[in-house]
Amino acid sequence: MVLDSLDTFDPTLEVACQALQWWSHELVQVNTYLTTNDAAGFDLHWDDHDVIIVQLGGEKGWEVRGPSRPAPMYRDHERNDTPSDEIVWSGTLCAGDVMHIPRGHWHQATRVARGDGHSLHATFGFVKRTGVDWLTWVVDQTRRHEMFRRDLDRWGTHPHVSATTHQLKHRLDVLIEELPQSRFLSAREAERPARRHVSTAGILGPPERLVCVTDFPPQIDTCGDNVVVTAAGKELTFVPEAEPALRKLLSGEPASVSNLNRNTEVDAEAIAGALLDEEICAELTPELTAGYTGLVPNVENGGTVGDA
Repeated sequence: MVLDSLDTFDPTLEVACQALQWWSHELVQVNTYLTTNDAAGFDLHWDDHDVIIVQLGGEKGWEVRGPSRPAPMYRDHERNDTPSDEIVWSGTLCAGDVMHIPRGHWHQATRVARGDGHSLHATFGFVKRTGVDWLTWVVDQTRRHEMFRRDLDRWGTHPHVSATTHQLKHRLDVLIEELPQSRFLSAREAERPARRHVSTAGILGPPERLVCVTDFPPQIDTCGDNVVVTAAGKELTFVPEAEPALRKLLSGEPASVSNLNRNTEVDAEAIAGALLDEEICAELTPELTAGYTGLVPNVENGGTVGDA
């Protein structure tokens, strides 16, 4: 039995994936696989992203082979259908074991001939960006320029078509210089909207406990007399005195608004309200609180949050 994207349904795995995203700066999702008795798993295959296998219960036999094509992609110039003969590792994962399988490495897992029992493991997939992703983003930026939005001249004279091609190429070269890979990676993090949308709209009373729910860490910058928060495609401006409260609320750990009111010199409720309205933070419902229980210090089942 396979449950894809379990982080969409399980709060603990949602929090775990968010923490891994903040750490790796890559998108992460988790699938879980339950195999019983002596059933087989998937046939020998490869993934176009790195995976981390966490064996949660039981045991399962694994075989990992080397890649047969460097940096393979599912949408690629050539097919990648022939498994490598190089066996990198084979053995058994037991509960508590962790294994990293790099992108492109062939692998398979099975319980064939293992008799009664079961295996339950989680696979965390890390989808990294490639040069193709960067160039696709650069091409997307060309829509801002009229010359790229114009129809191509199918019937024009050769000199005219050649001149147009030269102009487009020159402008594209300029854009590539203006939009380096580092800018693409930063923009990707700053512009990606949060996957979770929690809007309690005040029905639970004034928000008491909040947590940041963005896919990547918000950027907090001091710009002159202001503090600017950039996250989830939004840019919010605050007074400098708000910075200590902002850093607590945007830390990725649950934060208490009342504690911030006592320990800082700003109206933490107003700051929290702005972050909630822009869906950068979410109010901690009991279900969302459960996701942090046992993962974050001072968060217990039932909603106790430590001092902010």
